[in-house]
Amino acid sequence: MTDRRNSNRRSQAWFGARGRSGMLYRSWMRNQGFGHEVFDGRPVIGIATSASELAPCNAHLTRVAEAVKRGVWQAGGLPLQFPTMATGETLMRPTAMLYRNLMAMEVEELIRANPLDGVVLLSGCDKTTPAMLMGAASVDLPAVMVTGGPMLNGKYRGQDVGSGTHVWKFEEDLKTGRMTEEECFFAEGCMARSNGHCMTMGTASTMACVAEALGMQLPGSAAWPAVDSRRMETAQAAGRRIVDMVEEELRPSRILTRKAFENAIRVNAAIGGSTNAVIHLTALAGRVGVELGLDDFDRLVREVPTLVNLMPSGAYLMEDFCYAGGLPAVMAELLGGGLLHGGPVTVTGRTVAENTAQAERVDSDVITPLDAPFQPAGTGIAVLRGNLCPDGAVIKQSAASPHLLTHRGPARVFDSPEAYHAVADDPGLDVDENTVIVIRNAGPKGYPGMPEVSNVPLPAKLLKAGVTDMVRVCDGRMSGTGYGTVVLHVTPEAAVGGPLALVRDGDPVVLDVPGRTLRLDVDDAELARRRQEWTPPAERYTSGYTWLYTQHVEQADRGADFGFLRGGRGHEIPRDSH
Repeated sequence: MTDRRNSNRRSQAWFGARGRSGMLYRSWMRNQGFGHEVFDGRPVIGIATSASELAPCNAHLTRVAEAVKRGVWQAGGLPLQFPTMATGETLMRPTAMLYRNLMAMEVEELIRANPLDGVVLLSGCDKTTPAMLMGAASVDLPAVMVTGGPMLNGKYRGQDVGSGTHVWKFEEDLKTGRMTEEECFFAEGCMARSNGHCMTMGTASTMACVAEALGMQLPGSAAWPAVDSRRMETAQAAGRRIVDMVEEELRPSRILTRKAFENAIRVNAAIGGSTNAVIHLTALAGRVGVELGLDDFDRLVREVPTLVNLMPSGAYLMEDFCYAGGLPAVMAELLGGGLLHGGPVTVTGRTVAENTAQAERVDSDVITPLDAPFQPAGTGIAVLRGNLCPDGAVIKQSAASPHLLTHRGPARVFDSPEAYHAVADDPGLDVDENTVIVIRNAGPKGYPGMPEVSNVPLPAKLLKAGVTDMVRVCDGRMSGTGYGTVVLHVTPEAAVGGPLALVRDGDPVVLDVPGRTLRLDVDDAELARRRQEWTPPAERYTSGYTWLYTQHVEQADRGADFGFLRGGRGHEIPRDSH
């Protein structure tokens, strides 16, 4: 084993200090049973874990942390585990997205304030992965991501059941009488039968794959199921690797380059990934000073087919994806077609091309080849512009109904998701299959937090009539496990005076995804008159974190980060008060 002792390490400003300061730092650490020899200049590795029973996707991360520790000890480092908050989408109200930026702030400050030379980031649920990446990127100490892995495939009456995705399907079955309350209750346990995050290609699986595509996670590690022993092997390998990264001074700023972000965008298209990746990648790019615009998410994916046949766009689940070859197989396919950059360096110290050189596609039904893709090029995320979304909106084409991608219909407007839900089951609701359901005041500032509410269920009377999809337009987000013809992230949002605030019942809404437009077919003079009549909603919050959020959150096209957190602040050692 290489002698990794170094008196010039960052951590030695604490543990190598002379006199009273050094004595205080070392003595308090020794109350945990550490011997004096661990303060000899070896790398000190933080293990940031979002383990929490309030975030079910992350509840098992304490065990994952133990595997990371083994790897750090093996490589000659000193592992020190510390907790972070957990932003679990499954339980938090009004939405975990409200707290992503808070978690990113916490991760950043915990890393900077403590005697760490590198950090392993343990995450699971949707917002924990981007929050940790954002915080670590702003500090720019060597960091490697270890996501907690997906659940095992759900099983219900002989069929595979996908978390999230089947929630929507079971709800529709319940409303139409195809399923009873008792059957639905039983199916809940069939859907979530092990530790781990959603096993569909929802936001959690998407962001795990995106972290790997960016080069911040070890190759192949995004897809191992949470309860597979190789998940722990991967964690142990990450513990070993972070010690080497400290030696090599391999920091996020060397990995998170423009080309790495381009790779991540194209990979997201190929896997049929979540629209939430747009928000999170844009925010992360802002932390490292990479110029990434909303139009990049459209331009870069037009030539990329959907290769992965996973719910909600396809038939399979993450366990199948893992055994079919995982993300390295997808990236190798894209590299072979000239659709990825092979040169960016990753946490392995090797390039993307080197990492995927031996990757193998084992199952071509789950991971299709480039020349016979699951869905053709141009079916990924599309970015729309128009008088209804001058700063942009997005739609996931692979999860939409092809016949609705070009559509004109009258608006039925609701000022909140709750207002819609209150009448959705009313048999007298004035809607038909051509209606465009408009949900507003669900954006970053308006809700607040931009919740995953845009893919509201169809009105009960239309479901019973056999209608399976409608155009929905919203300034909020949609779960990555969701599906349907849903226009999301309409920017500017209604709460700040975006055009969505001016829509009235009956206004013709024109959606043209091939033409990349979303517009309101209303005379400009009439819209100007309505704008003169519009007044901003009253401020609901005057103190606390939610006030801070609503005052400083940026719009969706800039990642819904706080403006004052853009850019990095480095890892300068805070003053010693002792």
